Parts: sequence; structure tokens; C-alpha cells
Amino acid sequence: MGSRRDYYRDQNAPKPNSLKPGGSALVADEAGRVLMQRRGDSGNWSLPGGIMEVGETLEECVIRETREETGLDIEITGLLGIYTDPEHVIEYSDGEVRQEFAIVYRGRVVGGEIQVSHESTEVRFLSLEELEGLPVHPTVRLRLQHHREQWQTPWLG
Repeated sequence: MGSRRDYYRDQNAPKPNSLKPGGSALVADEAGRVLMQRRGDSGNWSLPGGIMEVGETLEECVIRETREETGLDIEITGLLGIYTDPEHVIEYSDGEVRQEFAIVYRGRVVGGEIQVSHESTEVRFLSLEELEGLPVHPTVRLRLQHHREQWQTPWLG
């Protein structure tokens, strides 16, 4: 896997040359802890998710990516929000520079066991308080804030 660099509200960010539909899952356990993975490419804690493949829905993508990245099977229970901030740009080592486009679903675990994938160094449920002291990208912090605030309608931004 290549490396990536996130730019956020950075005037020196490279110009995006790609826009791909992606999704992620915000999965909380009974204690309110959130399923997070520590990314191997950036070291940041993040929600599981990824890019849609041809022939699948975004919901199927999020379920597949969560299984691949965490070992857990989930079902989708709702929509946290749509996150399309053009000031969040991700540069990959292959020359792709992607503008953020992520739909974040709420989900719950229905099976499986936590496993670390080749994309991450650690996978676990973390409390919102624990996450405050860990490396988390500002755009993921926004999603966690929306979860904490228990928004009744999805974020559209």
C-alpha cells in the first residue's frame, strides 16, 4: 500500500485530480465506545471504510470494508452524514490527489471477531474521551462530534 498525506485547510495543498465515492461506518458498542482503526499509512485513528467498487452499493461497500479492515460484520442502522469538504485533500504516492467525498453510516456489530488488516496497525473500540488524546484527523473528529451530539438528522456538508 502506498503512502498518503492529508491536507486540511492548507493553502499549499496540491490541486485535486480525483473524486471517488467512499463511505465509512460509525459503529458504537453497548458502552458507547466507537470502532476505530489505526491507519498504517498515516498513524491516525480513523473509522473503517473505503471506496466503492463497480457493482456494489455504497452500503455494501461500507459493510465489506468494515469486515476487511476490522474482522467485524455489521449492519447499517442509519446515516450520520455526508462529508464533502473541498478543503480536505488527500495526496497518494501514485500521484492521485483526491478531494474528500465520504458518506458515513451508523452501524452495529452482528458478528465476526476483531482482526487487524494489512491497512491498519490496531483495531479496537475506543471511548470518545480516549480519542481526545489520540491522533485523529480533524475531519474524523467532526464526525465523532456529530455522533457525540446525537444529531437526529444527517450532516450535509
